Amino acid sequence: MQAHGISSASTPSTRTVPSVRYTRTAVWLHWLLGIALLGQITFGFMLDEIAPRATPARSGVINLHKSFGIVLGLLIVARLCWRLTHAPPPWPTAMGAMERRAAQMVHVALYVCMVLMPLSAYVASNFSKFGITFFGMPWPPWGPPLPSVYAFFNGVHVTTAVVFSVLIAGHVLAALKHAWVDRDGVFARMLS
Repeated sequence: MQAHGISSASTPSTRTVPSVRYTRTAVWLHWLLGIALLGQITFGFMLDEIAPRATPARSGVINLHKSFGIVLGLLIVARLCWRLTHAPPPWPTAMGAMERRAAQMVHVALYVCMVLMPLSAYVASNFSKFGITFFGMPWPPWGPPLPSVYAFFNGVHVTTAVVFSVLIAGHVLAALKHAWVDRDGVFARMLS
């Protein structure tokens, strides 16, 4: 039985007891999006090495990054919709109130970065003369070319990518701490 994203298991007395694990859908969305975002962030940080500025390859590589970003943006919307309609399993009782609060704050920050990073890049692209070419299909910009507006939103995009990278590193380290040091079941919640 599934209720609000929490798997349930029947006990001999036929009562349902919430599982400490996320549903399969939540687990798949977490790992698929996590790996894809790590790849996209790495791709973004390596753009200048892959295709230096003012080289013929630059435009194609930038548009590939934008295309993947749009696909990821749609996956992020799906993930956010799932999360808003499916409550996570309860935290283990071994976690203290401060640790739970910190984990909740980091999760909110991760979601904010997940939304802000592709959204700021999309808006920035629409205030440049180039717009977006989505896997070879040009999307004309809906805004005029305004270098200062482009620079602002591109700056938000880059800054968010740095903050997001730090949050992801902290998230991974905390997950490994729960798996290897605390052994409190927190890491196992995100395994199918």
